[in-house]
Amino acid sequence: MTELALSSDSGAARYAAARPGYPPALFDAVEEMAHRAFRGAYVIDVGAGTGIATGLMRDRGAEVLAVEPGPGMAAQLRTTHPDIPLVRGEGDALPVASGSADFVTYAQSWHWTEPTRSVPEALRVLRPRGVLALWWNSPDPAATWATEQEARLCERLPDFRRYSSSPKAPVVINSLYDGLAPAFRRLHWSREVTVDTHIARLGSRSQLAADEEKAAPVLADERSELLRTFPDGMVKEEYIINLTAVRKPAG
Repeated sequence: MTELALSSDSGAARYAAARPGYPPALFDAVEEMAHRAFRGAYVIDVGAGTGIATGLMRDRGAEVLAVEPGPGMAAQLRTTHPDIPLVRGEGDALPVASGSADFVTYAQSWHWTEPTRSVPEALRVLRPRGVLALWWNSPDPAATWATEQEARLCERLPDFRRYSSSPKAPVVINSLYDGLAPAFRRLHWSREVTVDTHIARLGSRSQLAADEEKAAPVLADERSELLRTFPDGMVKEEYIINLTAVRKPAG
């Protein structure tokens, strides 16, 4: 786990408050791809963060174990979801028994793993026909204002990593493992938030959270830009979700 991956850890409460959740259509799609419901399933949610996806899967009737390496994120998860069991750990070496899970999920976190280790680990802990599901929220490139915002951030912050809308996970898994046949879906959704919530979401991104002093003037300028685009102070954030699902072979 890199230092950048843990950069949002100190701002876990802000992360929990500002980051978007996931629409019911996402979990419907995971269930369709897995050919089983979350209800009654045992789920290992890796890189669970503050528990945004963890809680939503629990609400659908799953028994969920959260796996999270960051102490700040883990503390926030315990505060928000005190009834969800939590262990400290990483996807490259899961502290979970073999053959115990129906799902292994990564919500906005698989990119922090080493696939040559995290995929075998997921397959180890999954039961036969269990499913590894990976997904990411990304700004919809069809929203011009969001694309322009990403371009400004890249220009001002040389280390800023632009969100990608390309489905990289299936390509990576196919290049490393024969016979897994990852399936891919793309979903669209949106939410309306205040300008301040949107700015807090930007500030929770790892490249900005890593250096708050450097980020402050950038975020202040982005707030001014947003108020020109959304003079009523409400931002319509439009997202795409890239979802990849991999089924463990039966034998």
